[in-house]
Amino acid sequence: MPVVNPEKLIALQRRAAEVRNLKICILAHVDHGKTSLTDALIATNGIISPKMAGKIRYLDSRPDEQLRGITMESSAISLYFSMSRRSDAEEMPVQKEYLINLIDSPGHIDFSSEVSTASRLCDGALVLVDAVEGVCSQTVTVLRQTWVEHLKPLLVINKIDRLVTELRMSAAEAYTHLSKLLEQVNAVIGSFFQGERMEEDLQWRERVEERVAAAAAKEQEKAERKAARSILGSDETESTTTNAGDGEFEEKDDQDLYFAPEKNNVIFSSAIDGWAFTVRQFASLYEKKLGIKRSVLEKVLWGDFYLEPKTKRVLGSKHLKGRALKPMFVQLVLESVWAVYEATTGGINGKGGYRLHKFYNSDPAMVEKIAKSLSLTIAPHILRSRDPRALMTALFSAWLPLSTAVLVSTIEYLPSPPAAQANRLPELLDASPAAGHVGKNIREAIENFQAERDAPIVAYVSKMVAVRASELPQTKRGAGDSMTADEALKAARRKRAEIAKARKAAENESSNDIDGMADALDSARLDGEQAVEAEEPEDPEYLIGFARLFSGTLNVGDDVYVLPPKFSPDNPHAAPEPQKVKVTGLYLMMGRGLESLTSVPAGVVFGIAGLEGHILKSGTLCSQLEGSVNLAGISMGSQPIVRVALEPVNPGNLDKMINGMRLLEQSDPCAIYEVLESGEHVILTAGELHLERCLKDLRERFARCEIQAGEPIVPYRETIVSAAEMAAPRDKNVPRGTVMATTASKQITIRLRVLPLPSKTTEFMERNVGIIRQLYAEKKAQEKSRQIMGDEDEENGDHEDTASRTHRPDLISVIDFKSKLQDTFTEEAASHSETWANVADNITAFGPRRIGPNVLVDITGSCQKFLQEHPIEDRGSVQSSEAPRPDTLTAADFSDKISYAFQLATAQGPLCSEPCQGIAVFLEEVTVAAVSDDEPSSRDQMGRLTGEVIKTVRDSIRQGFLDWSPRLLLAMYSCEIQASTPLLLADVLGRVYAVITRRRGRIISESMKEGTPFFTILSVLPVAESFGFSEEIRKRTSGAASPQLVFQGFELLDEDPFWVPFTEDELEDLGELADRENVAKRYMDRVRERKGLVVRGKKLVRDAEKQKTLKR
Repeated sequence: MPVVNPEKLIALQRRAAEVRNLKICILAHVDHGKTSLTDALIATNGIISPKMAGKIRYLDSRPDEQLRGITMESSAISLYFSMSRRSDAEEMPVQKEYLINLIDSPGHIDFSSEVSTASRLCDGALVLVDAVEGVCSQTVTVLRQTWVEHLKPLLVINKIDRLVTELRMSAAEAYTHLSKLLEQVNAVIGSFFQGERMEEDLQWRERVEERVAAAAAKEQEKAERKAARSILGSDETESTTTNAGDGEFEEKDDQDLYFAPEKNNVIFSSAIDGWAFTVRQFASLYEKKLGIKRSVLEKVLWGDFYLEPKTKRVLGSKHLKGRALKPMFVQLVLESVWAVYEATTGGINGKGGYRLHKFYNSDPAMVEKIAKSLSLTIAPHILRSRDPRALMTALFSAWLPLSTAVLVSTIEYLPSPPAAQANRLPELLDASPAAGHVGKNIREAIENFQAERDAPIVAYVSKMVAVRASELPQTKRGAGDSMTADEALKAARRKRAEIAKARKAAENESSNDIDGMADALDSARLDGEQAVEAEEPEDPEYLIGFARLFSGTLNVGDDVYVLPPKFSPDNPHAAPEPQKVKVTGLYLMMGRGLESLTSVPAGVVFGIAGLEGHILKSGTLCSQLEGSVNLAGISMGSQPIVRVALEPVNPGNLDKMINGMRLLEQSDPCAIYEVLESGEHVILTAGELHLERCLKDLRERFARCEIQAGEPIVPYRETIVSAAEMAAPRDKNVPRGTVMATTASKQITIRLRVLPLPSKTTEFMERNVGIIRQLYAEKKAQEKSRQIMGDEDEENGDHEDTASRTHRPDLISVIDFKSKLQDTFTEEAASHSETWANVADNITAFGPRRIGPNVLVDITGSCQKFLQEHPIEDRGSVQSSEAPRPDTLTAADFSDKISYAFQLATAQGPLCSEPCQGIAVFLEEVTVAAVSDDEPSSRDQMGRLTGEVIKTVRDSIRQGFLDWSPRLLLAMYSCEIQASTPLLLADVLGRVYAVITRRRGRIISESMKEGTPFFTILSVLPVAESFGFSEEIRKRTSGAASPQLVFQGFELLDEDPFWVPFTEDELEDLGELADRENVAKRYMDRVRERKGLVVRGKKLVRDAEKQKTLKR
């Protein structure tokens, strides 16, 4: 293949209609052939040899990616493709050139955040599905991402060769299998559409009910006014009733959403064998031979259509009349592909196919016949080759080249940037924060794809990529320059050292004492001095933004505003105020390399320099601040759940480690760096494999020092339940959970009660965390504006907030949220009417962090209510009829202190200082004792009383918490395991079940995929027991089973950590020491020990050699 000059790619960037921004998404498991397909596309530009496609894994530039065989980082490359196209059927074909921006994204669940960040840069997606494994857990996840981002998908059913060589299916059986697979994928798309339509229908019904209620109120008001005037009339009433019912629910057609081969949005391929085809390709092949129009063949080649052998007519299933005819897809398409496998590798009759029997003797006569019938020319040396794979690859590459089918379908089916932005961006802009304040010129420039130099610049930076200084174009050697002998020798040594180090880390073998002694002797010199390796000069890391330009033209040296993810256009100057930065470099992303650019037009994926220190993970670039738009609101596919404390082996390298962790946090979309109160430096990752990659990057690239990691820190939650085996309440004279406490100065007495929240209420608050956060932000802004601008400006601000919220379909008003929250208490209120009635009206705060699933309910009326649409200025109720003196303290003065104590108590529970969940704190009474005349003023004692109130309320909540039966909530993984061994399947499943049971997992379902040897097991597994789970599963089953872990949420461990046997039966069965292990206590003690808290019952001395003897 000829090598494409980068200057040609740069020239094509100006022609937006010939640009395709494509993202290849891996679905389900990692080994679905995505990188092999990418290699075949890269080979068309002469970057790699076509013979090495699928082996070299060009876009997997990391050594650990090559060794593990999986993609860990998304990378981009620009490809050139030319094809002949006709504008009209009668005109001559014209050669057209296209630029395809290809983004290769990872498929492992730990790196799904890379898929999420890259999705907004693209206009379409190639969705790969393994023909044997089918739809798996990650399939649904990535399809949902394409649905949310409004990407146009193109389905690729890959690894069809496995149906021949492994499953030994005939062509008819393969057709049935592929039909079922296509139905499964379409069922996933249909579930997304159905869920969206149900939500829209619910919103439409709510709007209709509001209009009907408003019309009824208006009609009643008119009737009362007319009755007062003694005037009767029915015309206006009828018109009002008619207007109230206007607006019917509009149904949407979902036919264009689904995959169908006749629509040219399904590609059948085998990336490892280098072939792919669409129905349109075979329709053009058989058009002249059958005498049927191509447009007709495209519709009947897939489905229940049959070809009459004599008349060459197409028949439907109703006209078969009992004849055993094969479907046209089997007869004309699959049997031809099967014939090539039969002639070269033996097909379903060979000894295991070419994968297991490499030197199967091909059938020369059959090969020659196939080549002649297809008008193919095969080189003589390939025909004489004894390798059947070389012969098969040559036949397929000449007949059905993979790159042609994929790239032609991409150009014909996927939209260009102008068309894609006109369809996608309006909905994304409406869903952006404060969409009503986005400038009209910005919106028109994005939707209309304005690429002029004077158009406003809007770009989205999906992530920051770390690039070594030696890999930047300005530091690289020119194309005509050559390396000296010394430079080539150093480069070879460095490359060999990297490969050796990566292999050693992959093997993970610890050397014994003899090996260590031999290494020490080898490294020692005769004169006793140790051989010191010459340190290589440091190669610093630079951060480059991975971006997409939506409008305007960006040049090197331009000044643009960097908008953080929390930026809101309604308050553009809010802290932190966006900064203006200068673009220092623009780059064309070419996989492992970069090419310098001077300017970038709209619709192009590119790299940008100069943003280091201004963008943490993602952000928006805009040429103006007023009326700008925030495009950075993307939901990550996986949230970081695993925390690990790090420290350098040499304490002097602490600053290097901290700087390295900050660089890692910027370059990794899912990694988070935190410093705990204890001073520990903690990194949060998505999973075990993600943690391993982050530690490797820290040690070798960012920190460049030895770092040791502690045990993984797993999050827990604390809650309370009403159990039958609970101990008696502390005070039998008051309800359970009630605590009355007095401050140390005996001046303030507080009475509160702790209750477990209903499960439906807790789930509702967990689902609507974003709404609670938005309501709190609005309330805080109102209070700030009231303090600064006064009551008049406050009313204007309220109108602005309401207007901005109407453009956010995912947010609801305070009244709607309060009504829905109160509905969750309805069932519980039937049995406890006094406790839960009108709870939503009295909620003062949510916690912890003011957004958690715990509530503080004020019954005294001394605190400001959170869910009030218009806050009342006069807070607090005066108990006495006389007005208090100005220097007298009331309960309302301590409302913010009580709320702060509630946040502290729910952030660190009494079990092991983990966040609480599902508790309600009722503030029943706050009494402030009157001071005598000789004592100082109460206002003067405010500083001392503040600390006393916070401590008293916090301790009281913890006491009320322990009055119930406490429980721990465990972080859980959803685990999908596929066992793929057809022999001794029962033995493999038994070992899988043994590993899951030993790690306290639970089997949810198990099923065998029809027509395949795959057995799928769905289970849940505690995150605390998941470390080393994947490796143990693979070792125990000899690689026959592979798990995928996805964070599912928190699940209640129904076991009291303080439980001890106290009934006669329990004491008789378990004894006083309780021989049964208390798992909840073990988890709790482990966390308390890590945090330095007191562990009850811990033995400080075990197996001591000398102990005090008893007296005789």
